[in-house]
Amino acid sequence: MCGVIGIYGNKEVATELWLGLISLQHRGQDTAGIITYKDRRFHLRKGKGTVQSFFTSKDWNILKGKIGIGHVRYPTIGGGDPEDAQPFYTNSPFGIAIAHNGNVINYQELKELLVRERRRHINTSNDVEVILNLLASELGRARQSSLLQNGVNTIFEAVKRVMEMVNGSYSCVCFIAGQGLLAFRDPHGIKPLKFGWKGKNFCFASESVALDTLGYREMRDVEPGEAVFIDLNREVSSKVIKKLAPRHCIFEYIYFARPDSIIDGVWVYEARFRLGEELARRVKARGIKPDVVMPVPDTARTTALSLAQALGVPYREGLIKNRYIGRTFIMPRDSRKIVQHKLNPVRCEIEGKRVLLVDDSIVRGSTSRAIISLVRKAGARAIYFASSSAPLKHPCFYGIDMQTRQEFMARNKRVNEIQNEIGADELVYQSIEGMLRAIKPSSPQSGISGRQSSSYCTACFNGDYPTRINPEEIARIEKERIEL
Repeated sequence: MCGVIGIYGNKEVATELWLGLISLQHRGQDTAGIITYKDRRFHLRKGKGTVQSFFTSKDWNILKGKIGIGHVRYPTIGGGDPEDAQPFYTNSPFGIAIAHNGNVINYQELKELLVRERRRHINTSNDVEVILNLLASELGRARQSSLLQNGVNTIFEAVKRVMEMVNGSYSCVCFIAGQGLLAFRDPHGIKPLKFGWKGKNFCFASESVALDTLGYREMRDVEPGEAVFIDLNREVSSKVIKKLAPRHCIFEYIYFARPDSIIDGVWVYEARFRLGEELARRVKARGIKPDVVMPVPDTARTTALSLAQALGVPYREGLIKNRYIGRTFIMPRDSRKIVQHKLNPVRCEIEGKRVLLVDDSIVRGSTSRAIISLVRKAGARAIYFASSSAPLKHPCFYGIDMQTRQEFMARNKRVNEIQNEIGADELVYQSIEGMLRAIKPSSPQSGISGRQSSSYCTACFNGDYPTRINPEEIARIEKERIEL
């Protein structure tokens, strides 16, 4: 999972890109990058680290221009080396810069095609470089077609050909030198992408919170399969090029997105609140009667608050998070050991009580086990554990770093076995049906443009993948991830 932003402003945009990326920092803490364009050349700074740790005041003297793209990343394809940091750019057949959020499933196949047939060189293991070179190649081909005029039609034709070849998820923001700013989203709309404007200033971002921060009050979602192009005269053109049944990533609402974001017409906060109400029904059905409900900070807070209200049980902050340690899910796997340094129990709220802990999910189980052990040592009389999501059982090939079957505790275990393994007295999972009921478009009173009724990608729970999955490609991806 990554965060992207692209701005076409009326003044230097580097600091706005920086502020927007800080708003998206929760989507990736491995690398950060910004590219701008001025005086017929790209200006690029990217590398390992968070936005605030990597960029310095000296960078504003380098990153000149009224148009630019930014990115924060945690790796899914590639090992997270500095050369895999985004944005990327190419000079041929004309300059194009790009940043993307998602994951290209047929990356290896497309890489071989580009090298063998298109004579384009791929220098990194980052899948966005494949999208970049495909787009550049197809722009060159479309430009030569006698059936098309140069301009937006050429660009949309090139994007169409890219969509026909790329299998996976992708929300892309690009700048084409001498032409304008381009954004497009995969036909299922798996990864989010927002479009905002204030007058003749335009911004694309992974989440609405980045647009809010920068003062872009008018906004809508880029639709599944849609391309939006802003030319150098700041004229906006858009076209739904290849739209399939919407399958938005359900994990965005459960874990990845900020609660103050709106994604595809759904307030994340409202979705998490309703997840708590759904979870309360399952807790009651099990006859579990806790003395207190506590969230595992931060993503489970809203769900835990709603759950506590529905049960009529006090809500307490029993685990205090060290703000200077990042999100454990998007860190390297051996960093699970840092849970005890990230969370510290409030003993006066735990000791002698039956505690219901609420977390967003259980993947490998190591984090849940460590948290339960921490609360047990703080003197809890009993520990119940509730997951906002259903059991995770299937690999994700669309940009969440859980791509091997071996990673999932729930794949070959019953609930009582998982309960024993993580050390809980009772374990309650959300149901898939409950998740779908909870994550629904906001009411008309919310004032959000671009609302739509849609279905969601639940492949990591039930194996129902939105796109075709080649078994050989699955084996290759699993082998790559295991070796990492």
